[in-house]
Amino acid sequence: MERNDFINIGICLIGIFVGLSSCSKKDSVDKEFLKENVAFISEQLDLQLQEIEKTGEFLYPRSIKNGNVYYTPIQDWCVGFFPSNLWMTYKLTGDEYWKDYAQKFTESLDTLQHLTTTHDLGFMVGCPYLAGIRFANKEEYKQVIVQAAKSLSSRFRPNVGVIQSWDVDKGWQKKRGWKCPVIIDNMMNLELLFEASLFSGDSTYYNIATKHANVTLANHFREDNSSYHVVDYDPESGNVRSRQTAQGYSDASAWARGQAWGLYGYTVCYRYTKNNKYLEQAGKIASFIFNNKNLPQDLVPYWDYNTPDIPNSPRDASAAAITASALYELFEYTNKKDYVVKADIILESLSGQNYQAKLGENGNFILMHSVGSLPHGNEIDVPLNYADYYYLEALLRKKELSSK
Repeated sequence: MERNDFINIGICLIGIFVGLSSCSKKDSVDKEFLKENVAFISEQLDLQLQEIEKTGEFLYPRSIKNGNVYYTPIQDWCVGFFPSNLWMTYKLTGDEYWKDYAQKFTESLDTLQHLTTTHDLGFMVGCPYLAGIRFANKEEYKQVIVQAAKSLSSRFRPNVGVIQSWDVDKGWQKKRGWKCPVIIDNMMNLELLFEASLFSGDSTYYNIATKHANVTLANHFREDNSSYHVVDYDPESGNVRSRQTAQGYSDASAWARGQAWGLYGYTVCYRYTKNNKYLEQAGKIASFIFNNKNLPQDLVPYWDYNTPDIPNSPRDASAAAITASALYELFEYTNKKDYVVKADIILESLSGQNYQAKLGENGNFILMHSVGSLPHGNEIDVPLNYADYYYLEALLRKKELSSK
């Protein structure tokens, strides 16, 4: 063997050693990052939980209103996130303490499986009950999922091929003149239907989910792959009546959380169908988000990508958390490392002092600085329980990815 051959082999071995050393260092940093954040989460959520326990009631913290913790009614779309946060904390810690409370608060929502007046059963029932199935093998929860899917399916409008979002016979929705409004958020409820098909063997739920995803794909997205918030349909003809917003800056703007819902929703659709058009759409939405000139360096977006008061506009930590969680799953299907890089940056931002609360503050929620609905003057620059949920899910997905 020539001298140069030895030199080349040596260079290769050094490169391998440096690469392995770098990977080992990153693994160590990731483990410490997860350890520190899980420790804080456990303390913070326990403070939140013990405040509830003092009342002897089932209360579901949603946000802060007028300086106090706001507990949401049981039929509110956000009610399932607190039990889900308890499940996530159980999975992150392995401590049975959290499992017991998660089970108790989840089962307090039992009646919601029969609710037919909302499209949000995926959040209200799906999140906590599916967590119980996945993390604690709660087989009896499967029937709850199937019944909730049956209830949700009652809102399917066959002439259009979608699940109707809001009812339009009362409230502010009636004033908008809609007939069959569908919001991009509704993509998040399809997981419930997919799982119900698996549990029951009934393909009806799967078919409804894919039809809804397909019609949304055809009508909700602009040429740049940003999405409208609300598309209103004629329930008889199936034609689009209008494309508008309810929570964004304008009908033509890109509401930040709406983009995150779409990214997450189409990633989930690919999980169950392996249909490449869903995977491609998720990738297109991710490209829109990360190529947007108004996305800040810390990757925590303003509440709307087109609000004119950037950079003096509120950020939305909830949109960032949803995006991070979706990106970790999207990486699993694409092996595009940039998705993990972006998700890691978001998690690091959210875990820093600019967004993560101090222990015992912020109503004992984990994250600060989310926006519910700015046009309605509702929940502006406050903590939100679903921001915490998707942050916890993102941490769990990062942990599972790091262990592979």
